[in-house]
Amino acid sequence: MTNSSELPDLTLADLPERLQAAAARAGWTRLMPVQAKSMPYLLAGKDVLVQSHTGSGKTGAFLLPALDRIDTKKQSCQVLILVPTRELAKQVAHEAEILAGDSGIRTIAVYGGASYGPQIAAFKQGAHLVVGTPGRILDHLMKRNLSLQQLQLLIFDEADRMLSMGFYPDMRAVRDYLPDHHINTAMFSATFPPRVVRLAQEFLHEPVQLSLSSDHVHVVETEHIFYVVPGMDKDRSLVRIIEVENPESALIFCNTRQKVHYVATVLSRFGYDAAELSSDLSQKARERVLDRVRRGELRFLVATDVASRGIDIPALSHVILYEPPEDAEDYIHRAGRTGRAGAAGVAISLVNQLEARKLRAIARRYAIHMQERTLPNDEDVAALVSERAIVLLEARLRGRDKLKIERMHRFAPMIQELIQTDHGLDLLAMLVDDFYHAMVHKTTGEPETQEKVKSRPPKSKRHRSGRSRSRGKR
Repeated sequence: MTNSSELPDLTLADLPERLQAAAARAGWTRLMPVQAKSMPYLLAGKDVLVQSHTGSGKTGAFLLPALDRIDTKKQSCQVLILVPTRELAKQVAHEAEILAGDSGIRTIAVYGGASYGPQIAAFKQGAHLVVGTPGRILDHLMKRNLSLQQLQLLIFDEADRMLSMGFYPDMRAVRDYLPDHHINTAMFSATFPPRVVRLAQEFLHEPVQLSLSSDHVHVVETEHIFYVVPGMDKDRSLVRIIEVENPESALIFCNTRQKVHYVATVLSRFGYDAAELSSDLSQKARERVLDRVRRGELRFLVATDVASRGIDIPALSHVILYEPPEDAEDYIHRAGRTGRAGAAGVAISLVNQLEARKLRAIARRYAIHMQERTLPNDEDVAALVSERAIVLLEARLRGRDKLKIERMHRFAPMIQELIQTDHGLDLLAMLVDDFYHAMVHKTTGEPETQEKVKSRPPKSKRHRSGRSRSRGKR
């Protein structure tokens, strides 16, 4: 994977006439930086890995080259765009329809939790551009509703979020249905954590790596984010942020050992795999926690600055500042615990209005690009975890053989009856909640006494450049 600036930036005037017309339909007056820099590579058929945040114009960056690849005389899927959520699938498909205009290009959004009928009908009519979530795309491939044999361009949009949603197994399974010829592939991601880079190695062939942040081009090792949260609801705010961000691993900083104990206890009781590190712990308990950290078996470690010193945690995906530090230099110390050795990381701060001003001052002092995000509410979290649960449930269903499917259907009448009762919804919600936490958070126990947690499943062996695929039964 290489960083490169070989190809010059494009302007609207440099585009073919048909693409200029498409841009005009969308009301574009100029190309945004991510479009100007990445489109030359896609139009030239080169694989790219692009770092670009939401709202930077990345959708147009891959949609215009996508339209350029489609031959409307062929009644088949020629462009596949994989996205993490149904909302994004609908949004990207809508933008594609605007850009395509009356060109004859047919577009369909495909996602879980929706009826199969309209999606199958669109495939039979010869949809040229398919936008969908990996799980539902895989369902159609396995049932032979969709063929990728005429595919020319494959796009992964928001790759880091797709991995966060639990789509990695589905994405690898989709690869087995790709044709033998080279597929021009592009991957867009807000960050380049190691898991995104590994995914790129499986699908992209000698990709050019383009890192963009705002209007500037540079490698961004750590993403700095802050949420303004109400002081009386900070613990619940932390829980909502964790559910949305879904960090692979995080070191959570507090300013006092009393707060460390409180936060670790709250997280553990909520169902997260959390432990504390403070001077209150016995040496034996401290060593037990550190051993779990070193083995990569502990997801959340809550600590003070003093307790965390001297601990080297490799591949730490997130640092969360539950309380901002008193000293500006301590922010650099805390944030520096992630994004090491060239890997991407995320530093998240929870602050009140006054603390937000101090944080912005730190950002100015150290020339840090600090972005504010809107605190998710309960409805936001419910929608996200529900979609993530559907992803996991559909994946579990795909792995069942006919006998297990026949066995589970014994409960269908009972479920229909439960839905009609007063407590039936609670019973079903409890089962889904237990399943979700077992799959996503793998937890349990008090932070100080927890001896072991179930480790994450081992990663499958990689395929070189994503071109060596098993050709067994599908």
